Amino acid sequence: MIALTLLAFAVVYFGLIAYFFFIYEWLYPEFTEDDFLRTGDVVTLGLLLGIGIATASLLGWVLARRIVDPLKSVAGAARRVAEGDFSARAALRRGNFGEASDLVADFNLMAERLQRAEAELQYSNSAIAHELRTPLTILRGRLQGLLDGAFTPSAELYGRLIDHVDDLSAIVEELRTLALSNAGQLDLQYSRLDLAAEAEAALTSLEDQLGKAGITTTLALNSAVTSADRSRVRQAFVALLENCCRYAPQTTVHVETGVAGEHVFFRCTDTGPGLPDEGRARAFERFWRADESRGRSGGGSGLGLPIVKAIAQAHGGSALVLSSRKPGLAVEIRLPRPDRLKTLR
Repeated sequence: MIALTLLAFAVVYFGLIAYFFFIYEWLYPEFTEDDFLRTGDVVTLGLLLGIGIATASLLGWVLARRIVDPLKSVAGAARRVAEGDFSARAALRRGNFGEASDLVADFNLMAERLQRAEAELQYSNSAIAHELRTPLTILRGRLQGLLDGAFTPSAELYGRLIDHVDDLSAIVEELRTLALSNAGQLDLQYSRLDLAAEAEAALTSLEDQLGKAGITTTLALNSAVTSADRSRVRQAFVALLENCCRYAPQTTVHVETGVAGEHVFFRCTDTGPGLPDEGRARAFERFWRADESRGRSGGGSGLGLPIVKAIAQAHGGSALVLSSRKPGLAVEIRLPRPDRLKTLR
């Protein structure tokens, strides 16, 4: 707008100079200082003023369109998003100001994230219903059979019913953990611990399960001291090892802990079927399973790896699937070192 004002001023100023110093003497050769403004003077001044105003108006209209058009586009897309159309995007024309371009880009990024969140919510709701339906159906069928006398009450039957209830409880607790993590409300009780000791404890607690799955473990447990929630860290380690039991039986699992740069890590590598590139990208999605490469015969809710990622992120760390040319799957949990953790808090 400053440039617009200066341009209008320049048009009027230089127009007047040109008129009085070059044109005026040619129009009025007998001009004296006692002469008043003639009709031509008034017309010329009016013409110059009109040219200046027209120029300012034209440029103002062009600039206003460059400012208003992106705002209208964002407003229209925002209305569509408010109505439930998360695919709406704001359009960006060439020649817009940098601030307008940033506004449109930020809005489209927000809309894209909302669309992904909505799709994930719909998928999660469907997946939750699917995961709960099977144990609930079995549980109801067995209870109905006991009521009708079709089944003979026995300790084994009651044990199976309790197992189904435990499965339901586990799914509910996993969903609760994910919900708390997404809301940033996952309660953590920090204490100083060594990932090597926690890895040994997790392996000991799953010794029978690993043996039944035919898994051979190799260890490279180097000291990796950090400050974290002991129960949550162990929960993440157990989830990774159970993932190996479920999807990579009869394989060798290499468990490693150590320090790398500004973080400590727990790495679990199996020699099972692994995951394709697409599966690696989706490994931490809730309820996702790669049915072709890592079968569902072992059960599982599809929440193991998302829980691992949620716990790592709650500590200011990360969980990732490592790329490797060898067969199998390598998942690593990274947590900040104690000095780095203080800055993150």
